[in-house]
Amino acid sequence: QVQLVESGGGLVQAGGSLRLSCTASGRTFTSLTMGWFRQAPGTEREFVSGIRGTDGTTYSADSVKGRFTISRDNAKNTVHLQMNSLKPEDTAVYYCAARTAWFWQFTKTTTYDYWGQGTQVTVSS
Repeated sequence: QVQLVESGGGLVQAGGSLRLSCTASGRTFTSLTMGWFRQAPGTEREFVSGIRGTDGTTYSADSVKGRFTISRDNAKNTVHLQMNSLKPEDTAVYYCAARTAWFWQFTKTTTYDYWGQGTQVTVSS
């Protein structure tokens, strides 16, 4: 139903910034809650940040609050993750996700229906 394509990953020094983008196709974008997750080698996939499609409510993990900002451009069917003050522990593959149903919480991977292929973010010390 939905195809997701991420872009914007790369290599950056600690303290630098990156902006990730995810473009959705296949259904009405405004009906989707969008999320970003990340996974480092040997770890489970963890929630980073999410945004609802109807009211624009956002929520972010404690580890990135104050540094990462999620936003969406409904005219372009795109969600962004602005990442500032990057740390080496932010290194991971970042995945874009989407869900059609409304949930009170944002953080459960099982509530998301669609996933992108991921984009690598590497932060050097």
